[in-house]
Order: sequence, then structure tokens, then C-alpha cells
Amino acid sequence: MIALDVMGGDHAPIEILEGAKLALASMENLSLILVGDERAILSHWPQARDESRVRIHHCAEVIGMSENPAMAYRRKKDASITVASRLVRDGEAEAVVSAGSTGAQLVAALFEIGRMPGVSRPATAVCVPTLKGPRILLDTGANVDSTPEIIRQIAWLGKIYCESALGISGPKVYLLSNGSEKEKGNELTLAAHAVLEAEEGLGFAGNIEGRDLLSGYADVIVTDGFAGNVALKTMEGTAQTLFSMMKDAFMADYRSKLGAFLLMPALRELKKVLDYEEIGGAPLLGIAGLSVVCHGSSKARAINAAIHKAQGWIDSGLMDKLMEHKF
Repeated sequence: MIALDVMGGDHAPIEILEGAKLALASMENLSLILVGDERAILSHWPQARDESRVRIHHCAEVIGMSENPAMAYRRKKDASITVASRLVRDGEAEAVVSAGSTGAQLVAALFEIGRMPGVSRPATAVCVPTLKGPRILLDTGANVDSTPEIIRQIAWLGKIYCESALGISGPKVYLLSNGSEKEKGNELTLAAHAVLEAEEGLGFAGNIEGRDLLSGYADVIVTDGFAGNVALKTMEGTAQTLFSMMKDAFMADYRSKLGAFLLMPALRELKKVLDYEEIGGAPLLGIAGLSVVCHGSSKARAINAAIHKAQGWIDSGLMDKLMEHKF
């Protein structure tokens, strides 16, 4: 059972509900709890009340993208992301999926579900496309300030997640820096490098530069949430700009249009690999329950992908594997 925050996101509730419909149509074993304003849900999906694999859990409030997460959490106890996280805490749902405020989801996860034993702060882990297939980048924004000890913890979270989600045995863990040499980096990176290097069994392989993020030789790339978020959004922006430039070039003249026609199948596959909507969502690792963070502008296809990912992580026993590790 997955609790879906219907009210969170730029395109809620319509696109969230459409994503739920897509997921239900493609997954026979899926059951959803639609968390949000019941009247709004039924106005857009009247049949939801009669769907055997769907349950509506009414709540009257929502935390907006521009609100202060901590203040809004304290003030809005009936907010959809809070209620959805509470359902995971109480065992009524095995995961929560939301495209709402990441800060609010983080606060709700911390105070409703709680941290895993030994983990100071959670981290968002994103699968990024590389030349050798998807690889893990974390933290991508859960905590903009970090310490060497926090980076050590999230490195282990990333390693376990990589083994479970990607099936990579003994993944190589790298630290994002401004140079591959161990002497390169700011104070945090230098201190984190020393801690990771001394960590037995982690599989730490050294530093990696930004230009090599998509090469694929690093299975897990670890950094603080500020640098990770900048790196992730830079990759997203680069992909969007590249396709926009290619579109303009292909429309320049008749020969260019002919070339575009011949290349279209390959370009569609490339766009699919780079499209965040295909990725769906990222797990908030370090929480004692599964909380999946989606892009705020997620539409139906992205929500569908996130629900698929969440169900896959449930089926693989990801949380059990994370909870087994002694941090």
C-alpha cells in the first residue's frame, strides 16, 4: 500500500490523480491511499470511491511550495504530506510518494516517521544517467549544510541503495570535488575524504570531478546537499538546453530536417534517458520508512514512474537492507 500525496506539487491534484490511474492500470498488485481533500479528489476522479484498490484519506490542509517547512508543519497538522507520512509511521502504508515541497516532506519524514538508528540526517538519492547506465548521486538537496560524519553516513546509504536498486555488487564510491587528487577540495571535502578513506568495507575510490559525473565509472557519488543539488540541476538544464539547440539546428533548412527525420528514433531514446519524468522520484534515505521525493513540476508520467519505483523498492526489501546496517 502506497500513500500518495494528492495535494502536493505544481500540477496537483489533477496530474497526481492521472499518474495514479496510469500506475493502477499497469500494476495489478498496486494499492493506493489517496491523501488529500476528498471533495477535490472526487471532483476530478468520481470513480475513485468505487475503485477496489484505492482508498481516500481526507485531510483539509496542504503545505505550499513557498511556505517555511518547519513553521508550516507545526501549524498545519492536517497537511497532506504530514498525514501521508503518518500513515507510513503507523504501518497503514509502506511508502509515501509526494511532489510537494521537499522541505515539508523532509520535516514530515523526520518528525512523523523518524530517522534510522545511527543516521544524523537523511539524504535524497537520485539515479543519474551515465554512459554505463544509471548511477547514484546523493545528497541532492535534503541538507545543504553537512559534516564529514554526515557524508560518511550517506555514503553507506548510497552504497546499500546502489546494491539493492541497481544490483551492482561492491559498488565504487566517489566523493565529488574540484579535482581527482586527494589534496583537492574545500575544508569539508578534504575532511570528508580522510573519513571515507579510513572507512573499511565502503569501497571508497577517491575523488571525482564534475565533468566525469556522467562517465559511469563511479557507481555512487557522494557530496553535501548544496553541491549535489547544483550538480543535478546543472545536468537537467544542460539536457534541456542541448535538445532546444538541436531542435533549432534541425529546423534550419531542408537537409537538416531530413537528417532530423532519420535521427528521430535515436533522439527519442536519448531524450527518454535524460528526462526526469522517466526517473520519477528519489528516495529519502536515512528515514525509518520509505519516503519518495518527486520533482515539484511532476505531471502524470512522472508520478506514474515514481509509484512504480516505490513499489519496486518495497518488493526488493530496500528498507530492511538499510535498517540492517549499523551506522
